[in-house]
Amino acid sequence: MFEAEKGDSGTLDGRGLTIGIVQARFNASITEALAQACRSELIALGVAPEDIDLVQVPGALEVPLALQALAERDRYDALIALGCIIRGETYHFELVANESGAGVSRVALDYQIPIANAILTTENLAQAEARQTEKGRDAARVAVEMARLLERLA
Repeated sequence: MFEAEKGDSGTLDGRGLTIGIVQARFNASITEALAQACRSELIALGVAPEDIDLVQVPGALEVPLALQALAERDRYDALIALGCIIRGETYHFELVANESGAGVSRVALDYQIPIANAILTTENLAQAEARQTEKGRDAARVAVEMARLLERLA
C-alpha cells in the first residue's frame, strides 16, 4: 500500500455531491480514525458537511446491509464502507473479509452506485494503525472520483 502507484485522478470536485458512509464499530479506534480522515478529506474536496451522512453498524458483516438501505434511499451520489478486520487465530477472519467484501460489491452492482471499500483487512493492529488515515482519505477520493465518472457516463 505504501508508495503504491495510484495514478493521477486529476482535480477532484465534491461540490454538490451527497455521500453516505457506513462505519463498522468493531476495532473502534481504527474505524474512528478511518471515519475522521474520510470525512475531513470529503470536506477538503468540497463536499458540504451537511451532505455527508454517517451510520454505524456493529461489524464488517453488517456493513453491506446498511449500504443497501442507504442505496435504496436513492439520495446518495456515492457510498463509503469503513471497517477493520484483523486476522485472529481462526478461519473467522477469512469469512468476514470475504463476505463483507462480496456484499459491498454486490450492493454497488445491484444499485449501480459507487462504493469506496475501505474495510481494512490486516494481519495485526500495527498494520491497521499504519493504514487508517491514508485509507480513510483514499476512500473519500474514490467516492468523489467515481461519482463524477458515473455522472459523465450517464
